[in-house]
Amino acid sequence: MRKLALSDDVLLSVDKAARYIGGEVNAIVKDKDSVDIRFAMCFPDVYEIGMSNLGLMILYDLFNQRPDVWCERVFSPWTDLDSVMRREGLRLFALESQEPIRDFDFLGISMGYEMCYTNALQVLDLSGIPLKASERTEGPIVIGGGTCAYNPEPMADFFDLFYIGEGETSYDALFDAYKENKKNGGSRADFLRKAAHIPGIYVPSLYQVSYKEDGTIASFTPLYEDVPQKVARQLVLDMDKSYHRIKAPVVPFIKATQDRVTLEIMRGCIRGCRFCQAGMLYRPTRERPVEELKESAREMLDGTGHEEISLSSLSSSDYRDLPELVNFLIDEFKGKAVNISLPSLRIDAFALDVMSKVQDVRKSSLTFAPEAGSQRLRDVINKGLTEEVILKGAADAFHGGWNRVKLYFMLGLPTETEEDMKGIAHLAEKIAETYYDEIPKEQRHGKVQITVSTSFFVPKPFTPFQWVGMGTEEAFIEKAKVVKAEVRAMLNQKSIRYNWHEPDVTVLEGFLARGDRRCGAVIQKAYEMGALYDAWTESFHMDIWKKAMEEAGTDLDFYTTRERSFDEILPWDFIDAGVTRSFLWREWQNALKETVTPNCRQACSGCGALAYGGGVCVEGKD
Repeated sequence: MRKLALSDDVLLSVDKAARYIGGEVNAIVKDKDSVDIRFAMCFPDVYEIGMSNLGLMILYDLFNQRPDVWCERVFSPWTDLDSVMRREGLRLFALESQEPIRDFDFLGISMGYEMCYTNALQVLDLSGIPLKASERTEGPIVIGGGTCAYNPEPMADFFDLFYIGEGETSYDALFDAYKENKKNGGSRADFLRKAAHIPGIYVPSLYQVSYKEDGTIASFTPLYEDVPQKVARQLVLDMDKSYHRIKAPVVPFIKATQDRVTLEIMRGCIRGCRFCQAGMLYRPTRERPVEELKESAREMLDGTGHEEISLSSLSSSDYRDLPELVNFLIDEFKGKAVNISLPSLRIDAFALDVMSKVQDVRKSSLTFAPEAGSQRLRDVINKGLTEEVILKGAADAFHGGWNRVKLYFMLGLPTETEEDMKGIAHLAEKIAETYYDEIPKEQRHGKVQITVSTSFFVPKPFTPFQWVGMGTEEAFIEKAKVVKAEVRAMLNQKSIRYNWHEPDVTVLEGFLARGDRRCGAVIQKAYEMGALYDAWTESFHMDIWKKAMEEAGTDLDFYTTRERSFDEILPWDFIDAGVTRSFLWREWQNALKETVTPNCRQACSGCGALAYGGGVCVEGKD
């Protein structure tokens, strides 16, 4: 019988003790003496959020398919347990074995959101692992992965290596190299040197950075001739044979943020929105075969007992076999109390027909993401969505019985004017008018309810806007005030509710997203001053970060509001992410000209992803 790492007294003193005990249905337990490698897979946030992460669950299942590897899970302790562990000198542990993380061979930390960076340091700290990779002579090899690894430099000091790309590709080679190095009596440094030769592996300690007098990067070079100049992103091309299919995901004891089976139907997106990092990074679009998806849906629902299945992708409407798949799910699970969730759908006739079958229209709301208030600005960002399409989708929805609509926009987009900001309110007003014009009074289910939400734009790496300066906290607030005032001036203002994201969080996200190695000092100082769970509103304190920047002598505006030139070396330029630098710059110029680029199924835009030789790039070609 497993001995829990935490005593009953501790478990009874903290919120949601089930976060820390493991033992869930489908959790994988092995004999630690029968494996060669122990891997702790960490999501640096609370259990409920981490257990909703599909990437983590894929790697957990994939690694455990190897008989010589035992992969266990670990999450950030919530602040109550954090305090107890520091006070009592307790070490962070893995859920399956309840044994200390520092005794493992690898600690993999998923870096999906910049605001979790201080939580990554918390995991290292509570594990008794030195924060800086340069100070480690023993203990687990610390690996970073996920979307934020495409600019690993702000966290470079804290990781032994980063994995760039999709996990199904190079981890076997990494594990084999580790075993070989251990067998030969090699050192930690020997292994890292070998790891740098594995495709997709970046070892920060094997590269050096120099800076110009103006603070920009002068050079970024390997320390040794045999270390690659560029690190190439790894990806799965054959979504039939190489994609790792999970048959029985772990079922949490407590309600996770996404308490359902997640069925990934494709990777990538054909749309090419110029603000969207994921849409650029996960090119080319690759679809999973529909028959395999049907089988996978049955397996996962049978293996978990979940009562909901969600179709996961960046743009589900672009999956070509979506009608067949959705109709199968509706028919297959009819009468079995299984709900079907369909995020990332364009609101068209098919989507509305499907949603009317799987949702209670009186309780649900429909979501539109126009992103910008004017057609001009939607063309700038290459949204590929016209006002006509939006209003027709809203009209069709209202005729179908819906009367609640959510609208998502961004403020602070490149070339934005006051007219564009006011256009957000005007579009909401037109949707309200559509409801009252289209639906006779006797057929209405009450007033139309429109919720307008705005976030603030962050120019992310590997997007056409990566060279753009972003707004200040004060500028963002003023933009929100413009929208708020315009909403209040609308005839149907009582039907429109407006809210906006916190501007200080956005500014910090921009700093961390586009930072270089020198930003690591700020992250460490902020953590040591108490920054933790920055992704949580109640835990975020911008004053800590500003003080940390002041003590580190860091100019926030240098990383956020400053525009970059094409010739400037960007901190992430050493990564080959598939999309070429010249394509991204060309798209930035197209944005300035308000020129729309066709989606990948309409025409090839020459982004560079064709070099992979798969996915949408080669569809229908010999």
